[in-house]
Amino acid sequence: MLPAADTIVAIASAPGRGAVGVVRVSGPRAAAIADALLGRVPEPRQATLCNFLRADQEAVDQGLALFFPGPHSYTGEDTLELQGHGGPRVLNEVVRACEAAGARLAEPGEFTRRAFLNGRLDLVQAEAVADLIDAASAEAARCALRSLAGVFSAQIHELEATVCEMRLRVEAMIDFPEEDIDPGTRQTIDRQIGDSRTALARLVEQATQGAVLREGLTVVLAGRANVGKSSLLNRLAGEDVAIVTPVAGTTRDVVRTTVLVEGIPIHLIDTAGLRETGDEVEREGIARTWAAIERAGAVLLVSEAGGEGDPQEGAILSRVPRGAPVARVENKIDLSGDEPGCASAGGQTVIRVSAKTGAGIDALRAWLLASAGWQSAGEGLFLARERHLSALRRAEGHLAAACDSGITLDLVGEELRLAHDALGDITGRVTADDLLGAIFSRFCIGK
Repeated sequence: MLPAADTIVAIASAPGRGAVGVVRVSGPRAAAIADALLGRVPEPRQATLCNFLRADQEAVDQGLALFFPGPHSYTGEDTLELQGHGGPRVLNEVVRACEAAGARLAEPGEFTRRAFLNGRLDLVQAEAVADLIDAASAEAARCALRSLAGVFSAQIHELEATVCEMRLRVEAMIDFPEEDIDPGTRQTIDRQIGDSRTALARLVEQATQGAVLREGLTVVLAGRANVGKSSLLNRLAGEDVAIVTPVAGTTRDVVRTTVLVEGIPIHLIDTAGLRETGDEVEREGIARTWAAIERAGAVLLVSEAGGEGDPQEGAILSRVPRGAPVARVENKIDLSGDEPGCASAGGQTVIRVSAKTGAGIDALRAWLLASAGWQSAGEGLFLARERHLSALRRAEGHLAAACDSGITLDLVGEELRLAHDALGDITGRVTADDLLGAIFSRFCIGK
């Protein structure tokens, strides 16, 4: 366990009023603070009913106290948890009493950061704590829990061990060229690198699914005024999120909502209809429409089934980010008589729907899932972040370079070292302090 210079305190329960509130203390003075507030140090890991006392021995609350001696605690340090009544004023009084006894207020994520620094969690597991708290769906919560349990980390550690073994072999061949080394050793290393690349490719696929589950997909509904974009948004959301009227130009600002499709968060953005207008407010809404299109993860180009083509379609497509999927959605098939469904026409995806009746909406949801890159990956799926994907792809690139039969052994060794370091970035074996600061600063106070 790393030595800590100070002891930290924070409210660990959610803000606001509640039946129960929790104050957490961690650090070398946790036992002394327990003695000052409770008059004794509770038996380890046993809930003890106590009065919580100020320095003048006046009780500020009554509740349960639990003491966890380090290293067998969440942070790896001596930890005290005080479970009292959930009023903000009461909890703040308990925190002030802890401060008077020698603690300081914790920074965001500082408890989990200490757990990482003390080896109780690796960096993937620490990030999974925040992901579990922020999970937007039951599936995301299950996958975050798998990451917290070490499912993702175990696969990374296995790959690290394999790459490390290959590095040792290559370095032995470089350092001891006079030894009679089996000429098949280079072929063995090449085969091992190939096997590692296969395993890494599977892991990248799983991590991509996990990233989709965590981040979701941002989808912009664009098109002319009065083609039913807001009605389509409401149909997908299952509620009246946007105002719908027969008057063209009703939507004058972007309207955002998030829906869950098979547990995947789809961030929908309804936009002002694209048309020439003299209304200053509507012009500002149209400008925001173009800005939303330029940042879109995917675009639904909405038009009326059986109607004229959108004269702005070329301009819209030219401003969609490179690689972002685009589908033409022909709405109002309840009026045109077209059949619902998804088809390909002229190299474009065309989805025929009725926002009014719901016909074709299932096909649209299926396209959204496919555009997000989602495929059901079974029970082994874990939650991942873009940071993890970036490191995995760097490792893939270095292993691919190491497979090149034209490079010398010393370059093979260097590529393996870089791949090893990229994998270490994920779990925190090799991590810069500024990255740690960025990660833990996003945690809530008390975690």
